[in-house]
Amino acid sequence: MSAAIEKLIRDVPDFPKPGITFKDITPLLADPAGLAECVKLMVEPFKGEKIECIAGIESRGFLFGVLVARELGIGFVPIRKPGKLPCKTIQATYELEYGTDTVEMHEDSVSPGQRVLLVDDLIATGGTIEASAKLVTSAGGVVIGCAAAIELAFLKARDRLGDLRIEAVLTY
Repeated sequence: MSAAIEKLIRDVPDFPKPGITFKDITPLLADPAGLAECVKLMVEPFKGEKIECIAGIESRGFLFGVLVARELGIGFVPIRKPGKLPCKTIQATYELEYGTDTVEMHEDSVSPGQRVLLVDDLIATGGTIEASAKLVTSAGGVVIGCAAAIELAFLKARDRLGDLRIEAVLTY
């Protein structure tokens, strides 16, 4: 079915800047059968892993993360950009090509020993996932891996992420 899902991903040339081909997931989100199949395929590799919580990465990781959490019958934790969460947070900063960025989550979102699956729509360089994994582990959680709809393998996130398990429905 991933061929059918791939047909629901639209390439947008030169977005957000010249030379970038953006993988647009909005047609996938608009297709109930395709979206349901994508979520099923995101969950499948992690069946039997005793996942206790989904941590979804802002912003499109929220869309897939909540659906994955519902599919597994477990809770969802948002990982956000700074200043978006109302209670006390913990932060992780990561390197960009030019500069840094930061993600945060509520400090009480993950319990010590809790088994957490990170979910995002797309894995590019791996910086956001790396920082999100650091957040979860700094709270005492155990990161089982990361599930994504799309991986851009040519950006070599796996090199950056080392042993972190990455499962993507589509790989480009």
